[in-house]
Amino acid sequence: MNPFAWVLSMACLAASANRPNVLLVCVDDLKPALGCHGDKLAITPNIDALAARGVRFEAAYCNQAVCSPSRNALLVGKRPQTLGIYDLATNFRKAAPDAVTLPQRFKAAGYRTEAMGKVFHVGHGNHEDAASWSVPHFQAKTVGYALPENRLSQTREGALFENMDPGDKPKGPAWENADVPDDAYGDGVIAREAVARLKAAAARPDQPFLMAVGFLKPHLPFCAPGKYWNMHDPAKFQLAAVRVPPEGAPSWAPQFGGELRNYKDMPAKDAIAEPVQRKLVHGYYAAASYMDAQLGKVLATLRETGLEEKTIVVLWGDHGWHLGDHGMWCKHTNYEQATRIPLIVAAPGITKPAATRALVETVDIYPTLCGLAGIGVPPGLDGSSFAKVLADPAAKARESVIHVYPRGQRLGRAIRTDTHRLVEWKPIGAPSGEATHELYDYANDPLETRNIAGQDKAALNRLKAMLASHPEPRAQVQSAAGKPIDRAELFKRKDANNDGKLTRAEFLANQPDPDKAPAMFNQFDSDKDGFLSRDEFIHMGRKPG
Repeated sequence: MNPFAWVLSMACLAASANRPNVLLVCVDDLKPALGCHGDKLAITPNIDALAARGVRFEAAYCNQAVCSPSRNALLVGKRPQTLGIYDLATNFRKAAPDAVTLPQRFKAAGYRTEAMGKVFHVGHGNHEDAASWSVPHFQAKTVGYALPENRLSQTREGALFENMDPGDKPKGPAWENADVPDDAYGDGVIAREAVARLKAAAARPDQPFLMAVGFLKPHLPFCAPGKYWNMHDPAKFQLAAVRVPPEGAPSWAPQFGGELRNYKDMPAKDAIAEPVQRKLVHGYYAAASYMDAQLGKVLATLRETGLEEKTIVVLWGDHGWHLGDHGMWCKHTNYEQATRIPLIVAAPGITKPAATRALVETVDIYPTLCGLAGIGVPPGLDGSSFAKVLADPAAKARESVIHVYPRGQRLGRAIRTDTHRLVEWKPIGAPSGEATHELYDYANDPLETRNIAGQDKAALNRLKAMLASHPEPRAQVQSAAGKPIDRAELFKRKDANNDGKLTRAEFLANQPDPDKAPAMFNQFDSDKDGFLSRDEFIHMGRKPG
């Protein structure tokens, strides 16, 4: 479509009383391991079919590779460093009480806004945003098992997602393969609800809607009906080609699967055995295939009800996922596998099947959808519309994207261009001269094997100048919970073998500031026996009283 025709079509949409609907599909922990992205092991026919009628973004990035801050970027339109929220627990309204969310903006414009599944991050102390929705949000059970032996009691992860005290609750398994129907797990329930909501929406032709459908998989635990496991030949899954951190990377930049190690039978610190790694990769792909099938039910209903021709569909993954690359699992980094996301936009009358290399960020989706719907964009958003890319996939949206991840007192701010990524590590507010840098050249080193910040000064300085154009990040606002750390509970979590004492390895595992942790262990170990007793840990080496 030529630019003039696109502008004209947009003007018509804005003037029409029959504005386009929006189906916003949010998928938890989905990386671009999809058939439409060239992954030959992925079985995702419904996502592939959506991509075949829309624009698929090859260079879309999250703003922070963890659930809540990434979803804030989508729904509030502000980056984590603007809000000052880098954790799971703090609700965005603590930082921005008067923020107008994406669904709120559509609701004010006359849309019926609905949500089901995981849209905002609910759990770990965080909660839903009732002001965003025309009707109450529908929530399925986030962590659920089907096999009787796994359903005997609530797990630690299940409690956290339900804003309950995990206490002494047991760890659940990291995967489950059960011969059960699709709605035995949450995504089947969410799809069933979405199908019913779409049928109801079709009966209200004069009421435009924004419907957010949040699928839970492939987030841990990798639970899926057996038929989705059986779709995949486990012998075809290969372990990551590079299983060590980048050469020259600072010690705190990688992470080694702390989230995964909260599940049963996972080692607290040691390397994960290769057979277990293969099972995890198989589980991730099976869970993604299960989610894709549930999405297929929703998209089929959209088509069968006649809504497809007047509904913009957006599929968005909240962040990527490490599957053993660099020896890492889960998200929680600034590396490519954690930050690159799937993004597909199918807008009837605007998009034609295409792939684009245009750089975009999650925060760009809010203003883009407002523009496509003919709704004014609220002031103060961090993103910018990429609507021109939908009309011309060869167009550029940005010169670079920015994303962040904290490690202890440091914040890693990353600039990603077409060819490079720079990560600046320093405490918020510290002079730039105190920063430690990572620099990766993807044209020559696509697997990020070597930090070249000390070798390529020209690229380093060019990207540092780009980073300097961004405002200084805001520090983390006070935790929503506002409670002191329960060190007795923290001791239980760290005591992986439940022997009543912490080894040095148990203490050092998943520390927020790895540089300071060894000295802290020595300080807490008041009797110098090489272990931390419960009292030593709770009182940090000081005598109680």
